[in-house]
Amino acid sequence: MEEFGEAAHRVEVPDRAIGKWRGKLPERLLSFWKDEGWSGYSDGLFWTVDPDDYEDLVDEWLDGTPLEQVDAFHAIARTAFGELFLFGESTGRSLKIAPLVNSIFIRNLTRKKPDQLDLSLRAFFGLDKATCDLQDESGKPLFARALSRLGAVEPDEMYAFEPALIAGGKMVIDGLAKVKLDQHLTILRQLSPPTFPFCKDLNELISKL
Repeated sequence: MEEFGEAAHRVEVPDRAIGKWRGKLPERLLSFWKDEGWSGYSDGLFWTVDPDDYEDLVDEWLDGTPLEQVDAFHAIARTAFGELFLFGESTGRSLKIAPLVNSIFIRNLTRKKPDQLDLSLRAFFGLDKATCDLQDESGKPLFARALSRLGAVEPDEMYAFEPALIAGGKMVIDGLAKVKLDQHLTILRQLSPPTFPFCKDLNELISKL
């Protein structure tokens, strides 16, 4: 995560939170929390988060999907565009919720040994800025322009399209606005069930695990 620089927003992680998540999330992540806190980086492009704050949203987005039966998934980070990076207690960094396009991206749902979970987390910390950005209809990155036009998002905010893409909005800079993250993700989930890009048959995939 060196590319993201120093944290701009930081919340110290209490010892009780470390204790709660010990055994559910890798020690490497808990150590990172101790050192860095739950923080925002690169003018709000990327945030590490308290999983408790996102449990209801994760439940909403996975509700009614076969993924509910696969693992216990927790949000460990998010982007300025409301994308949630999920870590499964048994599957590691396996899912990403991309709410603006009403999609859930699946990386790898195989169950992993403790050392493999650690490797999965190492890959997560190898994220770069381009991975966290979003592109408009012409393929141009949106974050820098959104930051200049709308200002940085706060810990409870995100950039979103109004109207939503699922409701006929367009993926253009003029369509972006700052909104409250939790409210907007709930609305998007209510508008349409998520799709699973690059996964032709989710039920079949899960049956083979």
